[in-house]
Amino acid sequence: MSVERDAGEGNGMAETMRAVVHSELGGPEVLRLVERPVPEPGPGEVRVRVAVSGVNPTDWKNRSGRSVLRAEGFAETVPNQDGAGTVDAVGEGVTRVGPGDRVWIHLAAAGRPTGTAQQFTVVPEQRVALLPEAASFDVGATLGVPAMTAYRALTLPPDGPRSLHPGALDGTTVLVAGGAGVVGHAAIQLARWAGAEVIATISSPAKAALATAAGAHHVVNYREQHAATAIRELAPHGVNLIVEVAPSTNAELDLAVLAPHGTVVIYSTDGGPTLSLDIGRHMALSTTIRFALLYTVPPAELVDIADGLYAALADGALEVGEWAGLPLTRFALADTASAHAALEHGGVVGRVLIDAWA
Repeated sequence: MSVERDAGEGNGMAETMRAVVHSELGGPEVLRLVERPVPEPGPGEVRVRVAVSGVNPTDWKNRSGRSVLRAEGFAETVPNQDGAGTVDAVGEGVTRVGPGDRVWIHLAAAGRPTGTAQQFTVVPEQRVALLPEAASFDVGATLGVPAMTAYRALTLPPDGPRSLHPGALDGTTVLVAGGAGVVGHAAIQLARWAGAEVIATISSPAKAALATAAGAHHVVNYREQHAATAIRELAPHGVNLIVEVAPSTNAELDLAVLAPHGTVVIYSTDGGPTLSLDIGRHMALSTTIRFALLYTVPPAELVDIADGLYAALADGALEVGEWAGLPLTRFALADTASAHAALEHGGVVGRVLIDAWA
């Protein structure tokens, strides 16, 4: 990917940076590496020197036009919601962070053209959160969409905690569907840290190893076992909370293993966009069904979630890497199109990261 430069480059008037942009919707080929002036933060905004950018399915869906949440009306857009780095400058009125702070970024490109696939990004201060010294930039770049979704899912049950901390989920059995996925990985780690008994469903021995490394107490391979029977053996009274990635596919399984007054939190539509429910059986269980879409959460709640993750980060509860159940696949900034393609076309287990200065 060659670098496109502004016509006025070389006049010494502005410091420049490298950024990946697209001016049209389409496949990974619409992404271009360009050189642009380093942006200045306005009132209430923070400029971050990005170390690592994280790629989510939402990012390639936004780029391709498949998401209804994409930013529109901009001449060019920098993709990617998540990232981590160091605060470089702040605008007037910023109080949450200051220059030199290590931070992670979330929802950078939600309704805005300023994602993290660039060396410097400017975002509202509410979209950055402090990153403890104990957490690497790689950890920070993997948080955003997955960890915030998982945190919200674990705090949505009506009789559960509104925030997580050690002991918050004592006595709770949590079933994480798709325990080797990025949201599933974070849900396992957070639930385990908060004291829950964690069961994860997976589809292969390799994914079982990842879910176990993340901290799941038990794994159930739904391709080799009768999942409902296996889960009921592990949780005879049923599971209290299901973090669900494939509601259509798993509707009958969820009903078979849910405890009375249990909650199903749906955060994705894997397996199909529609859901059929046995209303009578769910009424008998007094089931609560909630949906967790991060992009529609009120801004104040997003700040609370981001702040709530700090303690888990400081405790080392959200580690990444294959040894921690989340393999990392890395690309240089110039290879952002390849990073998007790798995630879009499958075959990547774990998290795709982009090194902004490589």
